Amino acid sequence: MFRRFTLPQMLLASLIGIVGGYYIYKPIYQQYYWDSRTTKGTEEMPQQEEKKNQK
Repeated sequence: MFRRFTLPQMLLASLIGIVGGYYIYKPIYQQYYWDSRTTKGTEEMPQQEEKKNQK
């Protein structure tokens, strides 16, 4: 009466789960990427100014 899932069905379900998770969390990853990128840019500016002032 109960049938097990076949290998193609399990692969399809896994693929849909991975793609769905990526779709849901993509904005979070993008926000983290831009926040870390802008943070690096603002940290480098004072260091560059200090080097100019020392010369």
